[in-house]
Formats: sequence, C-alpha cells, structure tokens
Amino acid sequence: MNGKELALKICNAASEKKAKNIIIMDMKGLMFSTDYFVVCSAATATQVRAIADGIEDKLAEEGTEVGHKEGYSEGEWILIDYGDAVAHIFKDENREYYALEKLWGDAEITKYED
Repeated sequence: MNGKELALKICNAASEKKAKNIIIMDMKGLMFSTDYFVVCSAATATQVRAIADGIEDKLAEEGTEVGHKEGYSEGEWILIDYGDAVAHIFKDENREYYALEKLWGDAEITKYED
C-alpha cells in the first residue's frame, strides 16, 4: 500500500469515529520522514482517543501496525506514525493552537469528504 492509500484508510477510519475537519497534507519534498499527514479533530479527549483507537483497529485488521504513537494518555493531541502517513488527532482547541496547516503552509491540502 502506498502512502496516499494509507492516508485515505486513516481518513476513512477517523470518519467512522466522527472525526471533524479531516484533511490530508502532502508532505513530500517538505519532510524526509513521511509523505502525508492526516489531520483531524474532536471536541473531547475521550473522542480523540476513540478516533485513535478506531484508526489503529481498522488498520490492524488490514495488517498495518503502528510504528510509533504519542499523546494517548492525555488525549489532547495523539500522533500515530505509520511511516508513509502520520495521523494527528487533535482536541479542537489544540488544533487551533498548533495550527499544523499554517506551520506547514507549503503543503498541498486536500479536504477529505466521506
């Protein structure tokens, strides 16, 4: 599975758990460690964790395991690294504060529509 396909699978799993404002950021040429960021958000830490669990479960069913995960216990910003694609699941106010879309303003952004 290529990075774009992986990013779309992450989007699908996040959408199933009612993630909001899901986008794919094309990081090729901007970052050496990954090709895509998937960014989404939710209102509460509980929902942020549920989205992260949904992503992990869905991809594990297809044989794709997590390379690295951070932030789960706090539930404010969970990063799940799958190599070619990295999921960033934010609590709403943290997404606004960290503003990855602005920080990586050169990245091409595609809004996910399920």
